[in-house]
Amino acid sequence: MAETKARPGPFSVTENAARRIGALLAKEEQPGLKLRISVSGGGCSGFQYGFALDDRDEDGDIAVERAGAKVVIDGMSLLYMMGCEVDYVEDLTGSYFRVTNPNASSSCGCGNSFAV
Repeated sequence: MAETKARPGPFSVTENAARRIGALLAKEEQPGLKLRISVSGGGCSGFQYGFALDDRDEDGDIAVERAGAKVVIDGMSLLYMMGCEVDYVEDLTGSYFRVTNPNASSSCGCGNSFAV
């Protein structure tokens, strides 16, 4: 019998990001809460990422769950983020969620906005 290989998801969440999301959700003590990432026009490069804790499920949401942490991206935003990796970084500049987006042709220094 041939071994089937799991298809990669539309985006991925690192272990660091899942751990941080889990800590944020635990503080909120609200069932069904998840991290929602969206893309909107603006920022210094043309588009910017938005991050919010949300308990709603919207039509077209695509979800990825890792270690109990759920991340959702709406269908329109996913068009700009397909194949991205969501990470949580702690470095000398601070701590933040970072999106590594293979669709971005450029991004700003802070990493919160990008161009396609």
